[in-house]
Amino acid sequence: MSSFKSYGKVDEHDQMLHQTQIKTRKRIIIISLSSIILVAVVLAAVFGILNNSRDHNSQQDGSSVLATSVKAICDVTLYKESCYSSLSSVVNSSAGEVKPEELLRLSIQVALEEVSSVVNRYFSSDSGGHNGHFQGLNNDGRAKEALDNCRELLDLGVDHLNNSLSSVDSSSLFDTFDDLQTWLSAAGTYQQTCTEGLDEEKESLKLNATNYLKNSTEFTSNSLAIITWMKKAAAMTVSRRRRLLSSSFPEWVSSKDRKLLGSKEESNIVVAKDGSGKYKTISEALKHVPEKSSKRTVIYVKRGVYYENVRVEKNKWNVMMIGDGMNATIVSGSLNFVDGTPTFSSATFAVFGKNFIARDMGFRNTAGPQKHQAVALMTTGDEAVYYRCQIDAFQDTLYAHSNRQFYRECNIFGTVDFIFGNSAVVIQNCNIFPKLPMLGQQNTITAQGKTDPNMNTGISIQNCKISGFGNLSSVQTYLGRPWKDYSTTVFIRSKMEALINPNGWLPWVGNSAPDTIYYAEFQNYGPGASTANRVKWKGLRAISSKQASKFTVKTFLGGQRWIPASSAPFQSDL
Repeated sequence: MSSFKSYGKVDEHDQMLHQTQIKTRKRIIIISLSSIILVAVVLAAVFGILNNSRDHNSQQDGSSVLATSVKAICDVTLYKESCYSSLSSVVNSSAGEVKPEELLRLSIQVALEEVSSVVNRYFSSDSGGHNGHFQGLNNDGRAKEALDNCRELLDLGVDHLNNSLSSVDSSSLFDTFDDLQTWLSAAGTYQQTCTEGLDEEKESLKLNATNYLKNSTEFTSNSLAIITWMKKAAAMTVSRRRRLLSSSFPEWVSSKDRKLLGSKEESNIVVAKDGSGKYKTISEALKHVPEKSSKRTVIYVKRGVYYENVRVEKNKWNVMMIGDGMNATIVSGSLNFVDGTPTFSSATFAVFGKNFIARDMGFRNTAGPQKHQAVALMTTGDEAVYYRCQIDAFQDTLYAHSNRQFYRECNIFGTVDFIFGNSAVVIQNCNIFPKLPMLGQQNTITAQGKTDPNMNTGISIQNCKISGFGNLSSVQTYLGRPWKDYSTTVFIRSKMEALINPNGWLPWVGNSAPDTIYYAEFQNYGPGASTANRVKWKGLRAISSKQASKFTVKTFLGGQRWIPASSAPFQSDL
């Protein structure tokens, strides 16, 4: 993020419900445009509660029923016209009634096909996309790298849409609401990040990419809106009992792995600079991790400073990396925006593979404040856990890019927007250290990038301590600023030292913030926690304990299902 300017940046059913779903054929009744009847239609499809009989004499013409069904679903989206036109063109007109889950599946399929088409037409090296559709690059290496980032990001979007489509086809929607909302939110984030990276280079590049991605962005948003509506409708009308797994391990952790977790002596791979391990670099060790493995691979990285830029690729699943301590095992790099690297690819340590765990590690970017955007740690892989880690840089230190993430007992250092991104992230029992920025800069701890109201994303900082690193008496430090229109950030029961400006929050531009943001402070304490003189924004609100609980590990992340595999302690609720 550039300095102070607007730049781009299984649950189970109750047994009775199972039996009901098996015995009852799911049907959709003729509906009006009213939201009450729409709720009934969605629930009828998801939970199979409609009566299987109906007077055939009262049926409407099939095409009329089809139009009504499609319009009812599309009425919950942000882009109603594109939703209606795209679905109407792919629904079988002879089908008559169409179940909402089928419309959801078709909506995801339309988005998937559109993103894939955009990649092939405009961003594929095979199609000459860089030269044919993005003119004037010449020898602009950073702009070309931003386009390469776009291709990688859109490929990730395709992966997430594919996962969503497969989940709809193979599972009960009831079991996968949270996953679908997460993956579709991430698919939208990838497309947004593509255009933001181009905006860092040239506005003309961003305009081209925005135009190319218009349909795919809207189709993805439509799918997200539909699943979000179904999830909300279910929560309003169906009482269900969640099986909490606070003391259990996910299915992908075997009994043998459970014994190994947390034990560097039992690691699969050892990395050591002094040659005492099998590999001298982390990057080399990662090449030998099995692809898409359902079993945990434990990598023990012995003490030392590893000067390398590390990527845990998207096909490296279930990697656990253990060091000798956050100040003993350190991964260090210095890539940065000023010297020619786009923000997204400047990370010293980047995680794309799902179910990644790091413990007792340090990640730093030493570029310094004068180099502006310089990321120490970037994570986009789903269900990532960082325990007792140190993340240290200046501007844009921790890029919590997308999907679900959890940080516990970590130290996080930075200056401008140093915790940013559009993931669903809980940062719990951590130390947050603003430090001295460049002359004339102000510190902002967070910059959350939610662009769509249906995304289940945000930054939740719980039970943390915020204190200055060094003498910050001449520096204004704020809790954050709203990067995007639906920016969502909450501070819960955290200690704030006096360095926090009484206004609390800083505008991104101008002197206010969009009314659509969601900023909250709940039961924080310390000399910087007083809300008496906070900015008077509509989006900055006082919340109850019930509202605050929506941003906890259990509710916000569904973390009781996957965090225990990390062996990290966690507080599931308030």
